[in-house]
Amino acid sequence: MSPVDAVRTVLAKYADFSGRARRAEYWWFVLAYAVASIVASIIDAVLGFPLLALVLGLGLLVPSLAAAVRRLHDTGRSGWWLLIGLIPFGGIVVIVFLATEGQPGPNRYGPSPKHAASSWGPGAY
Repeated sequence: MSPVDAVRTVLAKYADFSGRARRAEYWWFVLAYAVASIVASIIDAVLGFPLLALVLGLGLLVPSLAAAVRRLHDTGRSGWWLLIGLIPFGGIVVIVFLATEGQPGPNRYGPSPKHAASSWGPGAY
């Protein structure tokens, strides 16, 4: 998945907290979000009015949470695991979960986005 495809996918699933997301989809979006935040902060500093970074942060809050929940679903965990990030050092646990490879094959959150292509072909019916 290319970086542009990853960002498009996350934004297309703006508030979709169901299903699964691959590591590439999630981490490319996180990188794009970080770069956009840095650029917005620089523009805000030049203008002397912190509006752009605020609008960006609020606008991407829901899609970033949805992508993180779908990423946790890919590892077989509930989205509620994100809340562990609110306690000290819990964020490290969440990052490890988000970086873990997804479960091969279907799980209770849906089919594997990585292995979906392998479920098609002769004998798949």
